Amino acid sequence: MSNAYRLAPATALTPCVGVCRLDSRGLCVGCQRTGEEIGRWAQMNDDERLSIMRDELPTRKNPALKDDALAPLLSALHPLSAPPSGPGWNHDDMTTLLGTADRQPAAVLVGFREGVQPRLVLTVRTAHLQSHAGQVAFPGGRSDPEDRNAIGTALRESQEEIGLDPALVTPLGYLDCFETISGYVITPVVARIAADAQLHPAPDEVAEVFEVPLDFLLEPANLRRYTMDFRGHRRPMVEFIHGGHRIWGATASMLLNLLQRMGREHI
Repeated sequence: MSNAYRLAPATALTPCVGVCRLDSRGLCVGCQRTGEEIGRWAQMNDDERLSIMRDELPTRKNPALKDDALAPLLSALHPLSAPPSGPGWNHDDMTTLLGTADRQPAAVLVGFREGVQPRLVLTVRTAHLQSHAGQVAFPGGRSDPEDRNAIGTALRESQEEIGLDPALVTPLGYLDCFETISGYVITPVVARIAADAQLHPAPDEVAEVFEVPLDFLLEPANLRRYTMDFRGHRRPMVEFIHGGHRIWGATASMLLNLLQRMGREHI
C-alpha cells in the first residue's frame, strides 16, 4: 500500500484531558463524557468510542450544535488554535516522486455552505491555465508574504477566485497538510459559508463554481478507487463523480483525509 494512504488514526481513542469531575449535568467537565461512559470506556470497541467522540461529545460541549448538520466534522479537525505544520501526510509518497526539495506553502478553503444539507463549494479551473487546467479544485492557492496564516491565504484566494466575502466565512479548523506533485504543501482550512453568500467566478481562473452535498461525500459507495501510472510509479488514487464533475487528484485526496479523520472511511 502506498504511503499516501497510510494515515494515523483520526482521533485518539480517548478524549480525556486529565479532568475527572462531573458537573451538574452529570458530564465530565473536561471531556464531556457521562460517568457511565467513563466507567465502561475500556470495554467499548473502537467504533463505539469514535461514534461517541464524533457525534455526541461536540454537541455536549456546545448544545447549540445539536441540530447543526456540520457538527460531525468538528471533532475530526485540527483546532484553530493548533494548525498543522511540517510535512504533509503523503510526504513519503511525494519524496519518492519529487525528492527532498522544499515545498512551497499554500492553503485551500474546504468550505461548506450552511443549510439543512450542507454543500461543499468547489471550482472548475479554466482550460487555459498552465497547471491543472480544467480540473476540479478547492478555492485557494500559494501563500503570499502578506498573508498572516493559512486562513488568510484561503480567504484571500477565495475572494479573488470566486468573489466570496470573507465576512461570510467562519473557519472551523484544519485537515492534515497535503503535498502536491507541483511542489506545494497545502493547509486545508475547513469553514462554514453563510447560506446567502453570493459566488462569482473570476473568468481568468475559474470556469465554474458548483456544490456537492456533504451527504454525497459521506456515502461510501461514492468513493471510487483506481490506480494510475505516473513517472514509472503505480499510484493508488481516489475520485468522486458528481453531476458530471470528476473530483480527483489532490482535491479527492484531501476529501479522503477528511473522511478518514471522521472515521467514515477505513483503509
